[in-house]
Amino acid sequence: MQNAARELQEEQFHQKQKEPAKRPDHQPGKKKNKNLQYIKKNYLLYLFIAPAIILTVIFKYIPMYGAVIAFKDFSPMRGILGSEWVGLKHFTGFLTSPNFLNIFMNTLKLSSFELLLGFPIPIILALMLNQIRRAKAKKNIQLILYAPHFISVVVISGMVFLFLSPTGPINSIVSLVTGNTYSLMSDPDAFRSIYIISGIWQGAGWASIIYVAALANVDPQLHDAAKIDGASLLRRIWHIDLPVLKPVMAVLFILAAGGIMAIGFEKAYLLQTSMNIPASEIIPTYVYKLGLQAGDYSFATAVGLFNAVINVFLLVFVNSVVKKLNEGEGLM
Repeated sequence: MQNAARELQEEQFHQKQKEPAKRPDHQPGKKKNKNLQYIKKNYLLYLFIAPAIILTVIFKYIPMYGAVIAFKDFSPMRGILGSEWVGLKHFTGFLTSPNFLNIFMNTLKLSSFELLLGFPIPIILALMLNQIRRAKAKKNIQLILYAPHFISVVVISGMVFLFLSPTGPINSIVSLVTGNTYSLMSDPDAFRSIYIISGIWQGAGWASIIYVAALANVDPQLHDAAKIDGASLLRRIWHIDLPVLKPVMAVLFILAAGGIMAIGFEKAYLLQTSMNIPASEIIPTYVYKLGLQAGDYSFATAVGLFNAVINVFLLVFVNSVVKKLNEGEGLM
């Protein structure tokens, strides 16, 4: 019986070897045909997304070719292709210039302090809004908090100059208390605080929308059960609300920290005066003055490219740190 079974197994083994090898199901041709069939079946979806893709390619990817002039001595008469290659000349010139350290540190300090001081505010606002049970009151408060986001940066800057002028309302109050007035917009030491506080006021309410939406997924029964167990408000926020916000906070922090050097140009330039330039001159305003006002396009492009490369490294670094601290969850 054993010999017969062995012979049967050997015959089956030889038959399997003689059989032609089956073709793999996932052949390149079949996969390509399946993709084409899927596109034909859902062509309306691709038509909807086509304008966004076209605009992204035109305004984001095609202009990347212009970054080549950072390595050339660009002349508008010769064009990009006809201009002379100079290698890393402009990068070296920027890194060795006497203004480099001051401009770099101004950019880093302004964006870092804005991130550290401004990042927790939307989270706190969202947690406070989540505790409001009256729907009408909650909507009215949200409207007040979101409104500054829709005010133009130019208008915000004008309001800052108006409020902080020597004859403005803030100085009027200060003069009543101390008897003195201060020209805050001309003070380099005050510029950073003015920039950060006005930015938090303008954007904190709008930034809290994401956190409010995340808190809407919290089951109210969890809070009810915690109340029955005698948990205080702070303990309920710490053990119920914050764990829900943690993934959202991680992603938003990575994005904010990755763009730490990509600080906004408009408000810094609009709040800049001849007296506060030592603190208000940052890389974007420096690039604008060199590129558009002075016409040194190659040098300005090199400075902007240097800034972009730093942003990429910061994004990768912060993402890796957050993934280690957040149990492997990150942006990438």
